[in-house]
Amino acid sequence: MSHFDDEFSQMLSSFAEFDNARTTEKAPDGTITLPAIPLRDMVVFPNMVTPLFIGRERSLNALRIAQQQGTNIICVMQRNPELEDPDPEDLHTTGVEVVLGRAMRMPDGTTSALIQGLRRVQIAEVIQDELAYRAKAVPVDENITITSAVEAHMRTVLMLFDDCVQLNRALPEDAYDYAANIEEPHWLADLVITTLNMSSASRQALLDIHDPLERLLKVSTLLKHEIEVLEIEDEIHNKIQQEVDKTQREIFLREQIRAIQSELGEGDIFQQEITEVLEKLDESALPEEVKDKALKEANRLATMPAMSPEVGIIRTYLDWLLELPWEAQTTDNLDVAHVAHILSQEHYGLEKAKDRILEHIAVRKLAADKMKTPILCFVGPPGTGKTSLGRSIAKALGRNFVRVSLGGVRDEAEIRGHRRTYIGAMPGRILQTMRRAGTINPLFMLDEVDKLGTDFRGDPSAALLEVLDPEQNYAFSDHYLEVDYDLSKVMFVTTANYTDPIPPALKDRLEIIDFPGYTEEEKLEIARQFLIPRELEAHGIADISLGFEKKALKAIIREYTYEAGVRNFEREIANICRKIARRVVEGSPYARRITASSIHKYLGPPRVPPPLVGDRPDVGIAYGIAWTEVGGDVLPVEVSIMAGKGTLTMTGQLGDVMQESAQAALSYLRSRADEYDVEPNVFEETDIHVHLPEGSIPKDGPSAGVTLVTALVSAFTNRPVRHDIVMTGEITLRGRVLPVGGVKEKILAAHRVNILNMIIPQENRKDLDELPEDIKSTLNITLVEHMADILDIVLLNPLPDEAEDNSD
Repeated sequence: MSHFDDEFSQMLSSFAEFDNARTTEKAPDGTITLPAIPLRDMVVFPNMVTPLFIGRERSLNALRIAQQQGTNIICVMQRNPELEDPDPEDLHTTGVEVVLGRAMRMPDGTTSALIQGLRRVQIAEVIQDELAYRAKAVPVDENITITSAVEAHMRTVLMLFDDCVQLNRALPEDAYDYAANIEEPHWLADLVITTLNMSSASRQALLDIHDPLERLLKVSTLLKHEIEVLEIEDEIHNKIQQEVDKTQREIFLREQIRAIQSELGEGDIFQQEITEVLEKLDESALPEEVKDKALKEANRLATMPAMSPEVGIIRTYLDWLLELPWEAQTTDNLDVAHVAHILSQEHYGLEKAKDRILEHIAVRKLAADKMKTPILCFVGPPGTGKTSLGRSIAKALGRNFVRVSLGGVRDEAEIRGHRRTYIGAMPGRILQTMRRAGTINPLFMLDEVDKLGTDFRGDPSAALLEVLDPEQNYAFSDHYLEVDYDLSKVMFVTTANYTDPIPPALKDRLEIIDFPGYTEEEKLEIARQFLIPRELEAHGIADISLGFEKKALKAIIREYTYEAGVRNFEREIANICRKIARRVVEGSPYARRITASSIHKYLGPPRVPPPLVGDRPDVGIAYGIAWTEVGGDVLPVEVSIMAGKGTLTMTGQLGDVMQESAQAALSYLRSRADEYDVEPNVFEETDIHVHLPEGSIPKDGPSAGVTLVTALVSAFTNRPVRHDIVMTGEITLRGRVLPVGGVKEKILAAHRVNILNMIIPQENRKDLDELPEDIKSTLNITLVEHMADILDIVLLNPLPDEAEDNSD
């Protein structure tokens, strides 16, 4: 209905063109046959004048035929507007005979023709030839006697239409006058239908109603619904107008108040705020460029009306400029001995990270103006002390500590902020945190940098490139601030559980410091020095002399926690402390010493299953060691062979890389079948099933290659594999053993389950230097370069009964 004003005026002005319009004479059988034009999403009603845009070849041909023969056309809507070349059954059965008016060629190649509907027709047949559609139809006789019932329906429609015209601002005022002069019921119904806002399908449904009286009844219902909607719209419009009037009144009254205050000599509150801002700018130590920008915005603020929407935006921007630290900084404590004491007092181990901090302090003391602040990245499993060490470093240096978690951040604007053109815009997290720090040289920790996301809003890791690059961050650009901010004095420390998800460009800017998992002895020492005193204090039982035996702590580590760090270890100690605290409050007897035998009383049955390690050598099973997010784990590889067609089945949620390792291992065995006394044709007659237990846990990576080869060779040769030795290494088709990652964590995992014999690649020798000496001295580590060396060590002779079976 929003366009009816123009359509209605066009219809009135165009009626003169069709003064001589005539309907087509019927054939003896009462039908008419005319060229037909399918309409995509448009319904033409009798007496309706409208332009018709024709672009399809068949429709253009129908138009030309009608013009050449001087005939009318039948317009009928197709059921599916998407069809380019509809079949006869794709057309509705009720159409309209129309007369052609002016036709002109449009620039886009289509033809525009002005048409007027003449009468409804019931289509009996549609003939589809190569040139155009032709329709055979029966004209619908809509003339009825004007009875009292018909007149009553017409009056009802006119009354409702009058209300509709009054409520709808889009309809011209003379629309009702025009409708009131129509005497035919069918024409009145069709005219009102063309003014209503409805879909083409609904219009076609009304076109299908041949009885004028029934159509008038349907139109009355539609008009009532339309009036209800228009009344709601009018109510909403009135409410909005009242709000606008109220706002204008408030503006007028405030201007009056300002005039009265000026006459009385009282200060304007808005002016007082501007004066206060200017005084703060004058007293602040802003850089010259920033102060010029702030003064420019303050002058804009002074010239604006107090109720202007931009006042709040500019005032918020000025507050940010004034509250950000631009020069304030803390003085670093460069006493190496003091810093070393603080770090050792609060953290056990982590020597590599501590040494790097002490080296930084030493260089700062010797060449403070020449060195750039390092960008450190602490990488390790959860609970290994990455975040807490950052807090300790800030305390040791005397810097403020601030932290931002980047886990799940997907919007680049979270880092750089939003431009001020957006409502509710504010700086990014970097500057928000700098304002909270209050100095330009805090220790700024960016937690979980490996968990940044990416979507249509941008890549936040790309925005971090400028933040974490000493060559660029002296002039960091935030979209909201629009002036450079110096981040070069900030000491950035990032944390991650692993480095693989970190983009290469970002990783290149970081100095990686590994936080390996703690050994059992390290966990015991951490518990003694830090965890137990802290939990006793936190639970209010520090004065009852509660003690934990070493065996009890070992039992907690082995049976109730499965982690590289100590977070769950501390949680279990806290669990015991809570139960003791309750007994103290209740006045019940409580143990003053926690022993290994009493652990289950406080913590329940053991929650960590025993390692999947056999107690004797077995055929077709070898033991590898794998890196996991909680450190490392022993990974058994099982192989079973059976009569079949040479199918290789792999189960246990194996990733693509591990599946490829299994295929490479099988190819290695097949290429050296003679060396291991395996008949070459046995592979085509044997199905192989490779399984890695704990199938709910995904597994991937190339480091199980040597373990897969060992299990396969064992299965095909019936030679048992030693159960007291674990291995890791990537395998090539030629049998070379390539280096792998996470060797330290893997060795510690094997040591945790008391497996002391290990085989690792020769090129991983350098990783042994990272092992604690007390653990390294208990291990028997063999370095190998070729698969044959591993098989010589781990494969035993066939058992007597198995050897006898083979000889048969």
